[in-house]
Amino acid sequence: MTSGRSLLLIADIGGYTDYMRSHRMSLAHAEVNTARLLEKVIDAVPDFDLIEIEGDAAFLARQADTLDSDATVALTLQAAMAMHRAFHLERHYVATNLCPCASCTQANNLKLKFVAHVGEVATQTIRQRRKLVGIDVILVHRLLKNPVKVPEYLLLSEELYQTANTPMPGPAHEVSQDLEGIGPVRAYFVNLADVPGALPPLPEPSLLARVGRTLAVAGSGLPHMLGLRRGRRTASAF
Repeated sequence: MTSGRSLLLIADIGGYTDYMRSHRMSLAHAEVNTARLLEKVIDAVPDFDLIEIEGDAAFLARQADTLDSDATVALTLQAAMAMHRAFHLERHYVATNLCPCASCTQANNLKLKFVAHVGEVATQTIRQRRKLVGIDVILVHRLLKNPVKVPEYLLLSEELYQTANTPMPGPAHEVSQDLEGIGPVRAYFVNLADVPGALPPLPEPSLLARVGRTLAVAGSGLPHMLGLRRGRRTASAF
C-alpha cells in the first residue's frame, strides 16, 4: 500500500434516478446513453486517473504532491469545465437523434455536478483493481449530499478552496453541513451557470449524423433489451 497527497474529483449526473424510471425499451437506451455520457466525461480529462464508476458518477484522481496550491485549484476548474462541455455535447447528440423513446427525448433533463477535495490517500490494489482509501476519500463522497440547490455546480472542500490565490471564475457561495462520521465542514460552490463561456453554443448535427446516432443507440441497446447485459452497479460504501 502506498500513500500520498491526491486531488479527488467526482463528476455526478443529476436527474439520473428519474431518467432511469421508464419502460423496457427506454431503460435499455438509458443505460447506453448514460454509459456514453460517462465515457465522454472521463475522456475529457486524460490527466486524471479513473478510480471507479459509481453508478451515475465517475470518481477520478491525480497525484498532487508536485502541484503548487494555486495550480491544484486551476486544474480542478479546467477539468470540471472540460468534462461539463463534453457531457453536454454528448447529451445534445443523444437528445437530437431520431429515436422517440423517453430515454432519448428526455436526455436534456440530465445535468452534471462536481465535488472536489485535496488530501492524503492510500492506494491499495486488490485483484488487479486499484482503490483509494482514507478519510479524505470518504469526505469527498460525503460532500455529494449537500444543501446546494442549483442543478449544475462545482463544489470545493474548504481545504481545496483555501489554497487558491486567484479569483474563482464566478461568485463562490459558502455552504456548511455536518457530515456523518466527520463532523461540521464548510465548502464553497460555483454555479456553473454563472461561469462565462462554461457552455458554448452546441452545434446542430446533420440529418445523416442523427440517423447514425439513432442506429448506434438502437444497436447498443439491443443486448440490454434481451437481458444479455446487466446494468452498472451503484457503489454504496460512502
